[in-house]
Formats: sequence, structure tokens, C-alpha cells
Amino acid sequence: MVPRRRAVLDNAIARYYDRIQSALDHVREHGTAGDGTPEQRLPQLDDSVREFLSVSGLASAALGTHHGVRLVLLDLMRNPATRTTKTFASLVIVARAVRHIRETGEQLMLVTPSSANKATALRDAVLRAVDAGLVTRDQLRIACVVPRESAGKVWHSRLAADPGLRERNPVVVHDGSGAAVKALAQEAAETCAAELARAAGVHIWHTLDLDNYRAADTVRAFYEAEFLPLPEGRIRWHSHAVSSAFGLFGHHLGTRLLAAEPGARDDPPGYLLVQHLRTPDMVQDLYAGAASPPYRRHPVSGLYVQNANPVFPAAAFDPRESIDPTFYTERPATAPRMSALIREQGGSGIVVSLHECLGRYAQVRALVAQADVQLPADPRKLREWSLVMVVTGTLLAVERGLVRADEVVLHGSGSYDADDYTPLPADALRPAAQSADLAEVLHKAAGVRDT
Repeated sequence: MVPRRRAVLDNAIARYYDRIQSALDHVREHGTAGDGTPEQRLPQLDDSVREFLSVSGLASAALGTHHGVRLVLLDLMRNPATRTTKTFASLVIVARAVRHIRETGEQLMLVTPSSANKATALRDAVLRAVDAGLVTRDQLRIACVVPRESAGKVWHSRLAADPGLRERNPVVVHDGSGAAVKALAQEAAETCAAELARAAGVHIWHTLDLDNYRAADTVRAFYEAEFLPLPEGRIRWHSHAVSSAFGLFGHHLGTRLLAAEPGARDDPPGYLLVQHLRTPDMVQDLYAGAASPPYRRHPVSGLYVQNANPVFPAAAFDPRESIDPTFYTERPATAPRMSALIREQGGSGIVVSLHECLGRYAQVRALVAQADVQLPADPRKLREWSLVMVVTGTLLAVERGLVRADEVVLHGSGSYDADDYTPLPADALRPAAQSADLAEVLHKAAGVRDT
């Protein structure tokens, strides 16, 4: 069976609702979620829930071949209020919260650290749940903690424009690193949990755990099985611009659940990890902790160059540059697990530079246009680089002989530019230098005035 050139699926979560629930059941039985986490159960799929989930669209399109390798784009960016794949997990997390609230009568406050996109998507999902009448503004709230350097990537919405919603759903900025932001969110959540439950009846759910994301991202595998069937005898890899690779772990879980069905084929795919020079930790772990090769300054171009290791950029503006603050996780705990998975199933990794992304930008723009994905003509307008990174990295990996597959499915996990959104205004951001500052914000968000 030859996959169709372009296939669009609206409301993927609703279509695969029962399968996602099975994935949640699997996560509950084999995962690590601690006490106090809402049960891994979705609410009944009625018309209001279906409408709430309606932005979970998926699409794919063939992009032709590159040096003999067939390329397919999997478009995970179809929610116009987020333009990233974080929509899928956010909708499932909030759906679980809805069921928990309905069954227990408890009020919930989600607390999450984020480089920006997760914050935008979870905030959008919370607002959608309130607007759909699934919960009230008092029953479900969210507090997000983001690094100051990426605060400009958090999208403005009525969650900030409405004074009552803004107070209940704060966005907090911290001047430290991504690791510091995560530690701050976890410490404040743990410190405040008992007091907020006692004083305001608001229960905190710290959502960062991988198991809160894997089940939702199984939709990628379910869509692949239905719309991108793998011809017999062909080897397929999946490429993804990653920070901690949550999305690929979800895809992997979906492939395992599908393979367990009666009469199913078991063709485990390989995975190609794409990272940037600031945080190449997952690629380095895959290659047994390989250090970045020494770069030298080219006397004419002024670029930093190297030709010793094809996994790393041949040329860069700066050997420690950051293409996008979305990719902020250093030494992710998921790295050893993903490395083991790739060694078992196949795959590789590559690190790309901003110089390489800019050099390939026109080519990337033309390629993704075949999938009805539009990039701005001027790359300076781009605010989310995930799509450009994964396409650039895949093209380079093929050219450098790092891909040993007949075809690669490129996961388009995020892309938006300055015209797609309005950043949160400065007065909607709450600074927090330490845990006590964040605790004060959480108390106010829960309606507790005296801390």
C-alpha cells in the first residue's frame, strides 16, 4: 500500500480516544506517577469534550527524496493557538484534570516549568476547558514558571487579558537556567501543597513527569499506522528536534501497543535526534559522552569550523550558541533511556548550528510548503525554530551518511513567527528569585491572601 501524498486528520485525540485510554492504563500500570497525581483516566467523550479536543489535528505530506532517502513531514502544529505539538499532551492532561474534578469535587492547580511552548499549550488547554464549560475558573488553574530569556515566547490570550483569569493563572519568570526553573517549580509545589489544600481546598499537580506526556503522544504512532503504513521490507526512521525527547517516547509507546495487537507487524523504527550546540546532551549520550570536537576560527569567513566529527556542525557562529531557548534542558534524565532505545532499534543523532539552519532556510521553506506549512520569507521573524532544525538536521544527516533508512518521517513539532502571536505583556509576568517568591504567587493564585 502506497501512503497518500497528503493526509489530514482533524481531532486525532477524539479519533483514537479509546487507544489513548489504553495507553494511559499502560502508563498507570508501568509508570512512575506518585501519590496525589490525578488518575490516568479520561472523561466520557461527549460533545463538549469532543469540542474541547477539536484542535488536536494531525497531517502528513510527502516531501520527495533526498540523496535516495524518502522524506515525509508529520505536521504536529495544527492548533492555531499554539503551533506546537505540546497541544496533544496538554489536552490529555487537562482532560484528566476535568475527570478528577468532576469525580472528587477538588479544585486543581497545575504547576509546570516550561521553556515557553508547554506553558502556552497548557494555558490554552485550561482556557478551552473553561470556555467549554467542562470546569469553572475556580476549579482548574495553572501556574507556569519560565526562564526570563524565553518569556517572550509565551502567547498572550484571554487567560492573561481577563483580570480574574490572570490572577488565577500566573506566569512566573526566573532569571536562572532551565535546571533552576525546574527545581524552583518543584520545590515551591512541594512546599505549598499541604497549605493550599488546607487553606483554599486547591490541590497542586506538578505535571512535569514523563508519564504525563507519553500516552498523549501515542497519537503519532496511531496516525502513522493508519495513514503512513510502512511497505514491507522498508526501514523507517523518525527525526525530531529534541530537548528531552518526550514526544519520541510517546511515539515509541504507541508502536509497542500497536505491535501487541493480534496479527500486527512489528517493525520498530529508528530515531534521529536533532539538537543544537548549547544543549547537545542527548546526542552526546548516544555517542558515549562524546565531547564536542575542537573548533577553530576560520581566518577568512570568521566562522568556527571543524571536520573531525560529522555529528557536529561543520561551521558555526559560536561553538556554544543557542538557536532557540525552547531547547534548554541540560543533562536530561531521559538521555540514557533514549540512547538504549536507539541502540536497540536503530537511529543516530546530529547537532546543528544556526549557520547551517540559515544556509538551508530557503530549501527548508520550499520543502515544507509542499505540506502547506508556511515559513516567513525573512528568517528573522521566526520565533520557534523546531521545524527548521529538524529539517536541516535530517538533510545534513542524510548527506553525511548518518541515516541508514529508506525513509525518514520528520516530526514537525513547532513553528511560529512574530505575526502568529502576541507575547504576554510585561505586567502579566511575575518575577520569582526564590522558592518563597513563587510560593507567594501560588497562594494568591489559589485565593489565599495571607501567607
